[in-house]
Amino acid sequence: MWSEALAILARADRAHPAVFWPSSGGWEPPIDIWETETGLLVVVALPGVPRENIEFTIANGELRVRGIRRWPMLKRPALVHRIEVPNGRFERRVPLPLGTFQLVGTNHADGCLSLNLQRLA
Repeated sequence: MWSEALAILARADRAHPAVFWPSSGGWEPPIDIWETETGLLVVVALPGVPRENIEFTIANGELRVRGIRRWPMLKRPALVHRIEVPNGRFERRVPLPLGTFQLVGTNHADGCLSLNLQRLA
């Protein structure tokens, strides 16, 4: 059963390189950034990751989002048929457009973390 699970994980890694990129910090979640006249809206896809497992910082012109997605806690043994959503540690670093930004709001809903950044300069 363990070898089957490892084979499924390997297939999932090969099947989704453009969606969840592996990195030295684990996997990298996909991210969207929209620029408005007053700042940025950043949306990070983090399916199944509770807010308390997510950290983010803005420093040196870069946004860094990291945390962990844990395996679900099953009440009884289960046979693995497919695992496509990555688990474990994740980290994503993206450069921000020129300027200074301050976090003015967050929302964690529907498997996504949304960050509202206001442009200060």
